Amino acid sequence: MARDYKLISGDSHVNEPPDLWQSRVPAKFKDRAPRMERFEQGDAWVIEGAIDPINFGLNQCASDPPEKTTAWIKWEDCRRGGYDPAARVAELDEDNVDAELLYPTPRVGNATFWNNEDRDFHLACIRAYNDWLSEEYANHAPDRLFGLAMMPTSSTKDALEEFDRALALPGIQGIVLGQYPHGGGLITEEDDPFWAAAEKAGVPVNIHVALAMEPPGAKGRPNAPQGEFRNTDAPVRASQFIYSGVFDRFAKLQVVFAETDCGWVPYTREQLDVVVSRGLKRDIYDAKELPSYYFKQNLSFVFITDVAGLSVRDLIGVDRMLWSSDHAHSFSHYQETWKYIDKQFVGIPDDEKQALLAGNAQRLYGIANGN
Repeated sequence: MARDYKLISGDSHVNEPPDLWQSRVPAKFKDRAPRMERFEQGDAWVIEGAIDPINFGLNQCASDPPEKTTAWIKWEDCRRGGYDPAARVAELDEDNVDAELLYPTPRVGNATFWNNEDRDFHLACIRAYNDWLSEEYANHAPDRLFGLAMMPTSSTKDALEEFDRALALPGIQGIVLGQYPHGGGLITEEDDPFWAAAEKAGVPVNIHVALAMEPPGAKGRPNAPQGEFRNTDAPVRASQFIYSGVFDRFAKLQVVFAETDCGWVPYTREQLDVVVSRGLKRDIYDAKELPSYYFKQNLSFVFITDVAGLSVRDLIGVDRMLWSSDHAHSFSHYQETWKYIDKQFVGIPDDEKQALLAGNAQRLYGIANGN
C-alpha cells in the first residue's frame, strides 16, 4: 500500500541484541567483541575500551512510570521493539507514528566503534552492526524503519568504502558519524572525499547529540553533553563545517544534528555573524558567506520537546527543523505522542506542521510517499 507520511521521527533508536557482535564478527575477534553480562544490579554491555559496563535501562523505558524507570534492568525485561522489528512496527501503529530514522544506542556505539584504535577490530564491529541493522531490523519494514549505518573513523578511505557498502544494504537510508571520517574532532581536507560522496549521493551527514571524543562510562562523562544540555556540542561542529569552507566546496551537502533541539540556533547564528562580520576570525574563516547563510542552506536540527524553538521557527527556518520521538529512550512520549505534539504545536499552520512532522524528513532522506 502507498503510504502518505504524516509523522516521521527524525531520531529513534534500536536496542542491540546480546548476540549481535558475538555472532557476526570474524572468529579472531570473538573474545574481544562486545558481550552482555549479568551483574548484581542487572545486565550490561562489557565492551573493550569502555570505562564501565554499559547498562541500557534508560534506553528502552519509554512510557514507563517514574517508579519503574531505572538504568539497570535484565535483558529479558527489555522492550521487544528495540530488537524485534515486528514488535517495533506494532509500537508505531499503537502510537500513530508512520516511520522512524533509526540510530544506535549512543553509549554502546561510542565505546565499541569510534574510540577503538585497532582498525581491523573497529571495522569488523561497525560492519557487524550495519549488517544486523539491515538484515534483521530495518529491512523488515523498509517503508517504516529507516536504518542509519555507522561510519568507521579509522580513515577517510575506510569510511568511503563502508559508505558505499552500507548504502547498498536493504533498509539503510543514511549514515551517522561519531568522529570525522579521518578520525578525531577537527575537520581537515582529508575528509573532503567523504563530503563529496555524501553530496553526490544526496545523503545527509548525521551527528547524534555530539561527536564521541572519549569512551563513555555508566555514570556519564562530566565534560560531555548530558541529557538536559545535549545542544552544547552542535554549535562547535556547525562552526567547524562553516569555518573550514566545507559548504563552499560542497554546496549541496546537508548536515543534520539529531537530538540537539533548535531553540539555541538563532542566538548562535547571530553571534557567529557578529564575530565574522567584524573581521575577528579573518585568519581562520575560510567561507565566502556569513555563517547564517549556511545555517539556512546546509544545517538541520532535530527536536523532541522544544516549545521555545517552535516559537522562533521563523528565525530558525521551518525547513531546517525535524520532529523526533527519541523512542524508546527516556525522553520519549510513547503512547501519548500526539497528545504532546498537539500541545507543542498550538497555532502552527497546517503546512508548517506537515513540514516539521514529516515533510522535512522526507526531503532530506529521500522518503517518497508510497515508498
